Amino acid sequence: MSFCTYSGEVTANMFTSVENQFIVKYLPQADGDAVRVYLYGLYLCQCAQDFDAESASKLLNIPMERLLEIFRFWEECDLIRILSRDPLFVQYLPVSNAVGKPKKLRPEKYADFNRAFYKLLQKTGKEFKPYEMQRIFDFLEEQPMEQQAFLLVAEYCARKSGTALSCNHILNKAKNLCAEHIYTYEQAESYFSDYNIHEKDLSHIFTLLGLYKKPQEEDYAYLDKWLSRGAELKAVFKAAEYLKKGTLPSLDVIMEELFEKEAVTETSAEEYLARRAEVTEVVFKVARKLGVKVQNPRPYADEYCEKWLERGYDAGSLTLLASVYMRMGYGFAEMDAALDALYRDGIVEEQGVKAYCAARDREMKLLQRIQSECGVIKKTQSTLDMIEAWRGWSFSDEMILEAAKRSSNAAHPLSYMNKLLSEWKQGGVFSVGEISERTERTAPATAYKSEATIAADKRTERERFYAARRQRAISEAEAAKQRAEEDEAFRTADAECRKGEIALAKAEVYSPEQAERVHTALENAKRARSVALSRLGLTEKDLTPKFVCEKCSDTGFLPNGKACDCYKF
Repeated sequence: MSFCTYSGEVTANMFTSVENQFIVKYLPQADGDAVRVYLYGLYLCQCAQDFDAESASKLLNIPMERLLEIFRFWEECDLIRILSRDPLFVQYLPVSNAVGKPKKLRPEKYADFNRAFYKLLQKTGKEFKPYEMQRIFDFLEEQPMEQQAFLLVAEYCARKSGTALSCNHILNKAKNLCAEHIYTYEQAESYFSDYNIHEKDLSHIFTLLGLYKKPQEEDYAYLDKWLSRGAELKAVFKAAEYLKKGTLPSLDVIMEELFEKEAVTETSAEEYLARRAEVTEVVFKVARKLGVKVQNPRPYADEYCEKWLERGYDAGSLTLLASVYMRMGYGFAEMDAALDALYRDGIVEEQGVKAYCAARDREMKLLQRIQSECGVIKKTQSTLDMIEAWRGWSFSDEMILEAAKRSSNAAHPLSYMNKLLSEWKQGGVFSVGEISERTERTAPATAYKSEATIAADKRTERERFYAARRQRAISEAEAAKQRAEEDEAFRTADAECRKGEIALAKAEVYSPEQAERVHTALENAKRARSVALSRLGLTEKDLTPKFVCEKCSDTGFLPNGKACDCYKF
């Protein structure tokens, strides 16, 4: 014993520290006498004065035999170590190092619990093995959860799982509640009441999504997240109704859009989703005409179609424009630039768009005839604008084609055509008969040609060769397609194919479980289209250009960039 000690007055005014682990893990499982003995012994550890077990027994009014039994209980819990029994001498250990379990209390402690629990199991038609029941008792001994609270957990799991109820499911749910410091019956009842409130709402969402199953525990997390972020329940219903077929993760994508657009009320969500449906439909229609495959329509909607619709273009006008721009090899970005120019010119309303498309169609047909005369000329907006300007100079198609013939040997046919037509305009020449007999029908040759010029002329001749072959194949395919489109059965089947492709693209993004059904419908439409073509003496291959050279598709170049050997010179 140290030569220094506290006086009795100082010791009485000090504090006895109790580790929280003891309060959380051990105190709820011990009876009152055991707690009294443990705390008093902990207090005596700080006292320097002699105090034997008999004195403690008398002071606490606990028989000596019972006192020893209590200390053996705490020893089994690894909270103390009994160094001597006669006389009794006990050493207290840190609670954080304890690995033992509280001593099992009297069997009658679980009598009411067992009756209620087995009654619950009978309702579900389940029977737990003895070792599973022992796991439950061990949990109740180790954790501070009340028995009635645990029964609520078991009842909740039975309602969710039915005949699939398992011991692991109950214990895992109970452990999760303990992690959230939910121990009492009142706390558990309040916790599960939230699930009961939202169960009907979640079931309604499942019905709107075409999900015919009971909501699982993890499904509530989605609804809790949406509601906690400020979304109205009816806004969630509107999103599910809009999606029609899908899953909670796919609905979560739509909800994230609503949060981003701050459309979280019923009215704002309905308005946004209606607009979204309109824009999405335009995206797929335009993509179909442009020949662009779209997996996720939202980027195209945000960057392009939303702007186009805001400027006053309707779905019909955009589809018509896309069919024109497709022939020019445009994608969404190029079409957007072209629409910017149209908007600046004030071409927005339907009649103006139709007139513009009709004019562009005539110009492209004339361009094809020009290409057959003087070789490769790129089908660009500036080329069509040039043709439009020539017609604005009061030149007929005949005169323009005459200029094309005279430019066939020029290094740059389009520039030479423009020069010829400009000279004719200045000279008042507007018919072929008015052209001077002395005028050469070809581009004038120079006395000297450099090697670069000769190479350019050869390249032009080669390009003209391939352009003519490629144009013939394209013209034959377009003629076959025009013939097929005159048949009602083909038109109907072809329209179903286009709709099916759009529906399949949507299903792959928003409702993968419906993709197989949509794919089957699309295949049926394709077969109907093939039958209609067969009746007309056509095949699917007839609708696509049949190029003379399969290696280069009449472009003159192989996929690796090398020149094809099919050129005949």
